[in-house]
Amino acid sequence: MQPQELDWTNPYHSARTPVFGRNVVATSQPLAAQAGLRTLLRGGNAVDAAVAAAIALTVVEPTMNGVGGDAFALIWDGEALHGLNASGRAPRAWNREMFARYPSMPSIGWDSVTVPGAVSAWVALSQSFGVLPFSELFLPALEYAHEGFAVSPFISRTWAEAAEKYRWSESFVSTFMPAGRAPLPGEMFRCQDLGDTLEEIAGTFGESFYRGRLAAAVARYARDTGGLLSEEDLSSHTADWVEPVATDFGGYRLHEIPPNSQGIAALLALALLRGSGVCDMSPDSPESVDLQLRAMRLAHDEVRARVADAEHMNGTAAFLLSEDRVTQLRRRMDRRPEHGGAAQTASSSGDTVYLTAADATGMMVSFIQSNYFDFGSGLVVPGMGISLHSRAACFSLERGHPNEVDGGKRPFHTLSPAFVSCEGRPVMSFGVMGGHMQPQGHVQTFLRVIAHGQNPQSACDAPRWHVAQDGAVLLEEGFDDSVLRGLAKRGHSVQRVPYGDPVFGGGQFALVLPSGYCVASDPRKDGQAVAF
Repeated sequence: MQPQELDWTNPYHSARTPVFGRNVVATSQPLAAQAGLRTLLRGGNAVDAAVAAAIALTVVEPTMNGVGGDAFALIWDGEALHGLNASGRAPRAWNREMFARYPSMPSIGWDSVTVPGAVSAWVALSQSFGVLPFSELFLPALEYAHEGFAVSPFISRTWAEAAEKYRWSESFVSTFMPAGRAPLPGEMFRCQDLGDTLEEIAGTFGESFYRGRLAAAVARYARDTGGLLSEEDLSSHTADWVEPVATDFGGYRLHEIPPNSQGIAALLALALLRGSGVCDMSPDSPESVDLQLRAMRLAHDEVRARVADAEHMNGTAAFLLSEDRVTQLRRRMDRRPEHGGAAQTASSSGDTVYLTAADATGMMVSFIQSNYFDFGSGLVVPGMGISLHSRAACFSLERGHPNEVDGGKRPFHTLSPAFVSCEGRPVMSFGVMGGHMQPQGHVQTFLRVIAHGQNPQSACDAPRWHVAQDGAVLLEEGFDDSVLRGLAKRGHSVQRVPYGDPVFGGGQFALVLPSGYCVASDPRKDGQAVAF
């Protein structure tokens, strides 16, 4: 994209400015961004930088991701786009009947734990695209874990908010609350156990985590405390290379990971908006927001009803994006919005980190990994520092639903890295983390950059809307009062929410310029964009 095509003013809440360079990294935590930058300076490429940053994030932002989480990635290798699905499957010993006692899928304890896939993502990315030795990618993370790091403000706050939820877990408390509380902003935190675990993963190229001593420790902890996750579940895990799914809009193409990821919701919403006139409206107008909300609500309804492990879906991603299906759904866009009552400010979104990296050779990485909720299940493998995620909470208990919980099955997944191309050339690597918010953030920021020419930092800073799962609307402070009134007149149940509320997520962006990149990081988090 040409610089003259973009608006370089910043009319929104943040005082951050875009960052430029031929080699760039943006993450939700400054030390992790620096880990990626250090890796580039050591001669690594964008994949090496992304993996190093992701590993570092498990140490410096444990509230959002960990060694025991899942991951997805989109990689532009200079010629083509590749997708990686490193989400884990449910223990094979599970069955539907064992969940009959639950009114909804649990989000803590062993019945929320699927096989962790993040480590397999690091391995697969390094093997396929990296240039540095795998063990070198762990150096910054090992330094932070063994020598300590000063906890950043946003992470300290979320740590404190989550800590009491897990006080029942002795291993959680000993690992993440060594002083009996969450660390304060600027307070040093060390995690020797996690450092030792990362060192073993580095030295065995991930083998110990799935087929060695670490895998045995995880399975033994499960056996001793009522879980069904086994050595066989871990050893049979695979991270799968997948063909990204995409839709065209305004001469550009948005790419997402296919199901079991929810990313297809962003594609479906954009498909519904084609020909709507939304590009001719100010993105901050009630008319534009109304159209986006209607499209997003329909897309979410469709995805929640149909998306699951690809092997268990009724229909395909191609069917969901087919012109016939889009036309059928578009006929419903003019209906008065339906919702379950007043909008709620409480967020049900999961906790996630998104990062992007790009280098002077043209390689770009869009990467996301997550615990799902807070620190995940609350289960921390004693002496290992491995917090196990709660991704099984995304399964359904509805009989016959394609996402119905069952053994050996991947759950519906909120994680959704994104990428934009034009005529086969890369344009932007980006993502907006935060559970249900992710495809909504993709649609909003894609339109701001691609349709309205906002620079990535402005698009990132701009106020956001959020469609709650009951159809009600949360509107972030920064929108004019006329937007709230206009949406209410159009039938939406709307509530204004403070800027930076966790429900609106946080994003990172890397936009291709004729010489290098423009990179941005969300002011709603502690994050940082760095470059040289």
